[in-house]
Formats: sequence, C-alpha cells, structure tokens
Amino acid sequence: MKKFTQLLVCSCALLSLSGCVVRDAITDYVDTSQNTVQETSEAPGQRVYMDEVKGILQDFTGAALTMSSQEQTYIFDLSEATLECEDGMITGDEISVIYEGQLSSEDTSTVKALKVVDDFHKKNQLEVRKAYGEVQGLTPNTITIKDEQGKTATYPITGTEQYYQGGIRQGAWVYINFKGEFSSGSDGDASLNASHLKVLSVSDIDPLTLPDPTPTLEPTQEASTDVPQEQQLHATVQNISSNILTVSPPGSDSSLNIDLSQIPSYFKGGTAPGSYVSITYQGQYQENTLNGVTVTAVTGDDPDSFRSRGLTYTVNGTIIGHTSNTVTIQTGDGATITCFTEGASDTSTSGLAAGANILITFDPTKSKQSNIYTSIKIQDA
Repeated sequence: MKKFTQLLVCSCALLSLSGCVVRDAITDYVDTSQNTVQETSEAPGQRVYMDEVKGILQDFTGAALTMSSQEQTYIFDLSEATLECEDGMITGDEISVIYEGQLSSEDTSTVKALKVVDDFHKKNQLEVRKAYGEVQGLTPNTITIKDEQGKTATYPITGTEQYYQGGIRQGAWVYINFKGEFSSGSDGDASLNASHLKVLSVSDIDPLTLPDPTPTLEPTQEASTDVPQEQQLHATVQNISSNILTVSPPGSDSSLNIDLSQIPSYFKGGTAPGSYVSITYQGQYQENTLNGVTVTAVTGDDPDSFRSRGLTYTVNGTIIGHTSNTVTIQTGDGATITCFTEGASDTSTSGLAAGANILITFDPTKSKQSNIYTSIKIQDA
C-alpha cells in the first residue's frame, strides 16, 4: 500500500509538470497569422489586438516602410518599431510587420508597427545575383556602372569587399555580386534603382580570387641588387573618387593622392574614411610626397583581424529617419545607409533628430550579409 501511494504521488507530480510544459509551449508558440488579444499593463482589462501582415519589401526611407501584400500596398510608420531582419532591409525580401491594432484595408494609420522580421515561412530565399558593367564613378559608399544593355545603376558599397586586379578607373568593367531586387522606382529605359540592395563584392574578376602571396626567399637565396626592393607605408583613408585614393600619412596633416587606375587594389572592408591601407612601393619615399616613388599595390587592413572597438571605419551624413533601434542617414555621395544604434557609444547632441549631421564608426565584419550596419560610436559630424 505504501509503495502504491508513493507511485500515485509521483504520477500526479509528473502529470502536473507535463501539463505546465505543454501550456508553456503553447504560450511560447503563437501563430501570429491569427489575431492575438492581450491586456495592457497600463490599463488592466483593456484589450489590445496584435497581428501581422506578410509581404514583399518595396521601399524603406529610414522611418517608413512600403510593402506589397496580396495585391495591396501598405506604408507603415516604423519610428517606434524595431528592425530584426537577418538580411536587413533589402528590396524584394519577404518580411512580416507585427503591429498593434486592427488594420483596415490599406489604411495603416489605425495601427502601430512594433517589429519588422523575416517572414518565417519564406517561399523564396534571397539569392545572390550578378551585374556586370562599365564603371562610371566610384566613391567610399557607391559605385555606378552601366551594363551591357545601357542601363545605369548606383550600388551601395559601404563596407563591401573590393578587389581590382587591373586597377580601378572610369571605363573599367567590374562584376557586382548582390542580393535583392531593384526598387519599383527604377526607370526601365535608362536607370535602375539599386539603393536598397546588399552588395556582397565588387571585382574586375569573377569569382573574386586573390593571388597567392609572393614567396619568401630562402636563406640561401639572395635578392638581385638590380631589382628595387618593395617597402610599405601605412596610411589613413580620407576619400576615394573614381581612380584617386586620398590618404593621410602617419603623423601628418597632409594628403597623398594615389592613382589606382593601373594598380592592383584590395579593400576587404571597403574604402571607408578612417580605415587604413598599406601602400606597397619602390623607391625612396620622401615625407608627404610620392615623387620618385612607384606604387605597386594598395591593400586595405583586414577588419576581421581587429576587435570591434579597434575599428575605425566611418560614414557620415544627414539623418533622414530612425526606428527604435536604427538610424538612417543620407551621405554626401548619395548613399542611404541604415545603422543599428543599440550598444553604440552615442555622444551626439541631436537626439538623432531628422536633419542632424552625424558621424558613425561602424563594424563592417557584422554586415557582410546585411545592409544594416552595426554602429560602434555615434557622434556629431
């Protein structure tokens, strides 16, 4: 009898525990395709309806999102929402907007967007696509090419890996690997709107393959005295415009202009101002001038070899919008860049208000697949 009683008590405890686990699992898993009703903490008893709408991202302005869903178009105010999409805000991606309230037709003024996430039931994953075209212009944040059909597009390349084996210049042809669809605002006859794509790499060879490093001479081998020895100069990137890379030598306020049109160049983390490059050259370097020096290669520092706080990649521009965890700026070279703000050191005085000019130090290693960048530091520009 005693053993039976113990068995009965254990069985009841097990059933009780099992019931809790089942209820917790049901609570944790909510099919958000159906209305969910919650009580607000501010006003007990007041019920709030939460739902989601799934669709295709058409546009994102920093504070507003345009999406299409079942032949309808919705424009959501995201100023109080969080962005949690793995690939960022890429046009053509399948997303879900979770909102509070009841959505009536295409009118979103009656609801409050809470979160933008990847659609859990994606029918189509974003695939890597390729463009090939003639370079029209290059800046720290953009590259403009004209393809074989004569259409021009300006691609965002902040923090993007770039390799130009034969140098970079107007008229050179490059391959661009990217994810996403061109925005609906594209002019079908002359240009394509590539502003919300994610560019993965830019190179004049495809696939992007770096040459093997020059082998080190064996101790028994002697370098010919007739061959000029290569040396390196470490410098800070100030700007890049077409084929001209402007850098600042260490400990100097002056600038050096390097013509990259015929020089192999590799930038693993892009050409953001504030980042560093190694300039390989032959000849006698005189302080603050490249006269008498032959530059043979330019290589950007590898951001993967630094800790986040040691990175110096920067972007600056005018704030055009923000969400509760991002800020979007318009740069001087025409790029629209969104950065996460959570965890960043923020010393800016604007409160991230629209129209303010800010400088963001970002981590390119955390945005290799996403077009939303991770901020390290935010300050007034």
